[in-house]
Amino acid sequence: MNVPFSWSQLTVLLDKNHVGCGAVSVDFLAIVAAYPKPDEKIRTTSFKVQGGGNTGNALTCASRLGLKPRIISKVADDTQGREVLRELEADGVDTSFMAVSLEGTSPFTYVIVDSQTKSRTCIHTPGYPPMKPVDLPKSSLLTALNGAKIVYFDGRLHETALVVAHEAVKKNIPILMDAERLREGLDDILKLADYVVCAAQFPQAWTEASTVPKALVCMLLRLSNIKFVIVTLGKDGCIMLERSFNVTRLHAEGIGTVCGKLYVGTAENVPPSELIDTTGAGDAFIGSVLYAICANFTAEKMLCFASTVAASKCRAIGARTGLPYHTDPRLASFMN
Repeated sequence: MNVPFSWSQLTVLLDKNHVGCGAVSVDFLAIVAAYPKPDEKIRTTSFKVQGGGNTGNALTCASRLGLKPRIISKVADDTQGREVLRELEADGVDTSFMAVSLEGTSPFTYVIVDSQTKSRTCIHTPGYPPMKPVDLPKSSLLTALNGAKIVYFDGRLHETALVVAHEAVKKNIPILMDAERLREGLDDILKLADYVVCAAQFPQAWTEASTVPKALVCMLLRLSNIKFVIVTLGKDGCIMLERSFNVTRLHAEGIGTVCGKLYVGTAENVPPSELIDTTGAGDAFIGSVLYAICANFTAEKMLCFASTVAASKCRAIGARTGLPYHTDPRLASFMN
């Protein structure tokens, strides 16, 4: 007898708990007709205040897709900090492991969205005081990691992140690393990572290789734990190199040889009339990868899924407005 499948069943079948450690903020998004010239005064065409930060965005995405994220980060007990917590909690992200400073300021970012070029410029102000390992008691860390399927890091809060990463390794919890750019302490976590998603410029900046494919080969050679590395290329899609034994030997001249599979993912072609804002598109991609790993998607399915979710995000202002929910018809073919 065929029994209809329901989302209530998926909550049982899918191991949903995961942890993210990294940046949260409030984004002040100013949409302008064109980016201003020096000394020029212009007006916004629209304005929006919304939660942001790589980890906050990625976990919001993962939560809407059906996971149960727990976030480790820090805000101050101010208006912005309270709004960060309120938004995350409203989207189903567990904030009970967040540190809240009674004094100081929460992180925030000015985002200028250029309607003409469809680009965005971010001006970030870090929170103060910064998060330190002492802000995360060992008991809270152990509770946060209990039952976690995967742990995600965005490269920030490196001292605290390293403590979390070492504990995750002890518990055999895999690590997904967002390598956006070179940062202090990034290498220490990269060495522990199982999966890496990179921004376009990172692989060559980190390896000093002459091309992206060579850089990906170099990353797999240097980082022995890595199962796959993905570099996102915006409208040009992405490239993924997956370590896989007894398959194709991929040779990079002057660097070495790895056994693996190379995948080229295409980005969804969003019509210009629908392309509103790319802020947080990379975070949406990573949130989708988190879900795909937990759901045991194939590599091909994961890349198509992440592209679809990121494209959906780009159809609305801000990093979170356009993030789809698991019930979105555009995701039905992936969720069945």
